[in-house]
Amino acid sequence: MVYPTISQLDFAASLCPDAGNYTANSTYRNNLNALLSSLSSGPPLISYGFYNLSAGEEPDKVNAVALCVGDISGYVCRDCVDESSRKILEACPNRKAGIVWYNQCMVRYSNAEIFGVMNDSDSESDSIFNGQTASDPDGFLNAVRSLMERLRGEAAAGNSTRKMATGEISAGNETVYGLVQCTPDLSSADCDKCVGDRAMMISEGRIGARIFTASCVLRYENYMFDTPPAPANATSSPSPLPTAGVAFQEATDEISSMETIQFDFDAIKVATNEFSDDNKLGQGGFGVVYKGRLSNGQNIAVKRLSRDSGQGNVEFRNEVLMLAKLQHRNLVRLLGFCLEGNERLLIYEFLPNGSLDHFIFDPVKRTILDWKRRYKIISGIARGLLYLHEDSRIRIIHRDLKASNILLDGKMNPKIADFGMARLFEVDETRGQTNRIVGTYGYMAPEYAYHGQFSSKSDVFSFGVLILEIISGQTVHSFDKGGENENLLSFAWKNWKAGTPENVIDMISSSSSSIEMIRCIHIGLLCVQANVADRPTMTSVVMMLNSFSLTLSLPSQPAFFVHSNYILSNANDSQKIPLQASENAVSISDFYPR
Repeated sequence: MVYPTISQLDFAASLCPDAGNYTANSTYRNNLNALLSSLSSGPPLISYGFYNLSAGEEPDKVNAVALCVGDISGYVCRDCVDESSRKILEACPNRKAGIVWYNQCMVRYSNAEIFGVMNDSDSESDSIFNGQTASDPDGFLNAVRSLMERLRGEAAAGNSTRKMATGEISAGNETVYGLVQCTPDLSSADCDKCVGDRAMMISEGRIGARIFTASCVLRYENYMFDTPPAPANATSSPSPLPTAGVAFQEATDEISSMETIQFDFDAIKVATNEFSDDNKLGQGGFGVVYKGRLSNGQNIAVKRLSRDSGQGNVEFRNEVLMLAKLQHRNLVRLLGFCLEGNERLLIYEFLPNGSLDHFIFDPVKRTILDWKRRYKIISGIARGLLYLHEDSRIRIIHRDLKASNILLDGKMNPKIADFGMARLFEVDETRGQTNRIVGTYGYMAPEYAYHGQFSSKSDVFSFGVLILEIISGQTVHSFDKGGENENLLSFAWKNWKAGTPENVIDMISSSSSSIEMIRCIHIGLLCVQANVADRPTMTSVVMMLNSFSLTLSLPSQPAFFVHSNYILSNANDSQKIPLQASENAVSISDFYPR
């Protein structure tokens, strides 16, 4: 089954029930923002696709539910809920209740209790009928009603995690396909009533209809609609060999077999002009990256690994298969791999705007990145990192998060690259101590650089450095302000302590919301605290970024690294010499910077 991408999610309808309005700076608005942000930041994958959340206390409490329709994959479900959570604020500005339906999901919020409460009222329902009538209207209508009656009973008989049924029926020389689904919090009787009431709307022998309510959805068509067609401008999937695409099993996003993502080496040589320097995109610690173009027109990025991973082909292939299963809008997608003799290639999606460092550290290009775009990049990186730490199938500690490992798509959305590379080089990825350091000066947490100790908090440190770089537009180890060069963390801390955090802000974006920028500096300083235990988790970071009503704790001082004493040998990791660092021992005053 081919699942829709974000651009293929099908918006259907929206309604704003008459439940009153809220004001722009009200507690209700803050609660609603926090609630929808928790959905748009990527809710945890739930196999049955139903979410029930609330935020705040009466009389400003906001309740929300989200339902994914049909047997879509968990990742498409989450993308649809994400998109709907953003769309609903546009559709229902300043309203205390709203509903948005896509063909793939529904998101609803209200100031009233909605969990376990059936609502199929006309004021919270909508429908879309196909304008074409069947050749035998009466016969077609009877077939549809018979199908809906059967599916109604099957859906109502479902359990507390899913009340859904699909099926088909013959209608003369046509086949009718149907879907019925209730929110699983309903009782069987309420589900039965919701579907029954709406099924009565079906009339006139129309060949298709989508009926939406706050508690149930019905759909029938004279074609199979559970496999959406590819967009008109999409390229066809390459054949298994010489080039192979990624195939997914229904509703799981699993790689169906290792052959489905293995590329032919000769095909990749042709795609990259035999790894021509003209096709070279960049080079990192793990290898050289080339741009390629497959025979079907698809652009790809090919990482040619520079050294032996120490793994056999089977182990390497299994690791790639695991990494290819990690799917998130803020991760660079791994399409496949290639093995040929000593050659090991990783095939990724191609992102046209390159890496973040080419923009943020360039005095001309960074003018493109206004504060809105920078905040979007910060938030996207946070969501991707949260997925790697908490929501992915295998827990991944990146260990080399930096600006050059953040790629930007055509809409300047950030995607984390090189995640999981340490797994391919036999470096444990979860937590512990290692004598093989994978990282970049300035971004490495002190406990990792000193002692090889790493955890998810090591990535949090790197993320904090990234926040400060994005806000300032300058690199961590060479912060130039007024002709003076110093460490960015040192500069940010001193100005925070002095009550002048605005000095850290890039002048290009300083005309935007200084309150938001200063709050992000605050979050960045929380992430780079020297004490591991003091750093927040990425779950907390995402909440801080999404909800400005949350009060932030005061940061303690970060560790300031001395570059001249930094020695790290890539050739022989056992020759690592510990960093020296200095810590600013001053205390912070009890104030929130203006």
